[in-house]
Amino acid sequence: MLDLGIIIIGVVGTLLHFTYELSHHNKVVGVFSAVNESTWEHIKICMTGTILWSIYETSEVGFTSNFIFAKSMSLLTIILLIPILFYSYTMFTKKSILWIDIICFYLTVTCSQLVYKYFINLINYNEIFIYISYILIIIELFLYFFLTYHAPKNFLFKDPITKKYGIEGHPCNHHH
Repeated sequence: MLDLGIIIIGVVGTLLHFTYELSHHNKVVGVFSAVNESTWEHIKICMTGTILWSIYETSEVGFTSNFIFAKSMSLLTIILLIPILFYSYTMFTKKSILWIDIICFYLTVTCSQLVYKYFINLINYNEIFIYISYILIIIELFLYFFLTYHAPKNFLFKDPITKKYGIEGHPCNHHH
């Protein structure tokens, strides 16, 4: 089942790279699709695929404390790993290279699902970890929904093409 999750999340994330443009810049679609080429938007499309796949996963394992803990760790893996991989390799290349970006995306999807699989199968969690995971998943989901339209002026949110942030970073919103 893990392999199917990796494939589904990867394909959904890849498609979400284009859906904002295809929707003629529909702001609702922008919540879960990439609205520019920033690092954050790539994190977001990976999170979207993972969140959608979670709906299926809950039908398999149930909406348990283990599920929340495992999913919060899976999403945290995405939030941390995409920037780590991207900024590590671009430190040496001095530019983004599409095929390496694609490998980094799919490597992140794979690692995120492996983290989920590891934590979902553990037993006897200390209650403090369960409480922390609930807080963490609320924070992750808040950031997911909030930051496209309220992007901070931070390198993670800066579109490398338009040099703007969040939804304003999309080329159709960039005025010369």
